Amino acid sequence: MASVRERLTSVMGHLNPSSTSSAKAALLQKNPDDIVITFAARTPLTKARKGGLKDTRIDDLLISLLEIVREKSKIDPNLVEDVCLGNVLAGSQGYVARASVLAAGFPISTAASVANRFCSSGLLAVQQIANQIIAGSIDVGIAVGAESMSTCPDDGAPQMSTRITEHPIGKQNLMPMGHTSENVAEQFNISREQHDAFAAKSFQKAEVAQKAGWFDDEIVPITVQFTDPKTGEVSTRTITADDGPRHGTTPESLSKIRAAFPQWSPSATTGGNASQITDGAAAILLMKRSKAEQLGQPILGKFAGATVVGLEPRIMGIGPSLAIPKVLGKVGLTVGDVDVFEINEAFASMGVYCVEKLGLDPEKVNPRGGAIALGHPLGCTGARQVVTALSELRRTNTRIAVTSMCVGTGMGMAGVFVSEH
Repeated sequence: MASVRERLTSVMGHLNPSSTSSAKAALLQKNPDDIVITFAARTPLTKARKGGLKDTRIDDLLISLLEIVREKSKIDPNLVEDVCLGNVLAGSQGYVARASVLAAGFPISTAASVANRFCSSGLLAVQQIANQIIAGSIDVGIAVGAESMSTCPDDGAPQMSTRITEHPIGKQNLMPMGHTSENVAEQFNISREQHDAFAAKSFQKAEVAQKAGWFDDEIVPITVQFTDPKTGEVSTRTITADDGPRHGTTPESLSKIRAAFPQWSPSATTGGNASQITDGAAAILLMKRSKAEQLGQPILGKFAGATVVGLEPRIMGIGPSLAIPKVLGKVGLTVGDVDVFEINEAFASMGVYCVEKLGLDPEKVNPRGGAIALGHPLGCTGARQVVTALSELRRTNTRIAVTSMCVGTGMGMAGVFVSEH
């Protein structure tokens, strides 16, 4: 019944603009029980096995970022009751999360948990901390998304029961992600030219943002140990910037890159129009507005809700085209009410489809570039998008952002955030 109400709300909003304007006004109101964000930052994103974080283990990455959160937010660590780590690839995640929290200077009273819903894990961590606060289970928590794709390789799906491998839908989860991208391109007639044009735009937006310094208030430098691949010499380096953006990228330059998956039709996905394999982490400090005001914490924005959808695994990339309308229906907004859309660019195929399907203004989508240009550390992305969106809302003096991503195994997730700069 709830889903019917949500669809009706969405439809009526389009028919009756005054209802959506009142919903937007309600969303922008400030209430004591709002779940607010008082600190949000990320590390630079660097190329896996090549970039500045290639030798940094997931626990060291997590410890370093949590230390930065503790120091820069000026939160009393004794008040932080739970840290939820969004992560996909690390082994023994529960050990890593709890031990890293303690090593980062938080007391034994600070618990830790792990959220893993593939590419949405960072956003799921935000949702889980927020839900605990809403339920009264905790007052203050930190959501982290982190991934070391250099040190924790993605081995794909494990061996599964014949009850799965012989199931018409279940067996789709054995498909490599590249295959699902080609399925989207083939089913929805997305040409190679559209792939490359979308990807070039991502690189171009990231280039503009990087040269203009837009990322500066997102990124916190991180000091790590780096092994020179030629000499083996170990040195200490401070990593300050993303290394994924390739300046000067054009559709023409991307068109020269060979197909990454020639075994699957239409073979339109390449290393230039798909997300990069990347290392990085992002963190978000959450509490109720009343608590933030009591503690004197600066309020950057608020979490207004998130939702998840399921769909056929074979076309998992189109997940945001389902998740975004669902979450907008829940808060009574329309696409036109949203100032920034951060949609993960797992592949250009899904990016092209989602933007066209939802009728989005391309200039509002990933205005600083997306995962094709910046990289996609799987567990980090959902949290990284929140940090980026809040920064962009501040820069443009706008208010409402939607973050969304496709999710391997056939899901999509989306969240709504409001800036209070």
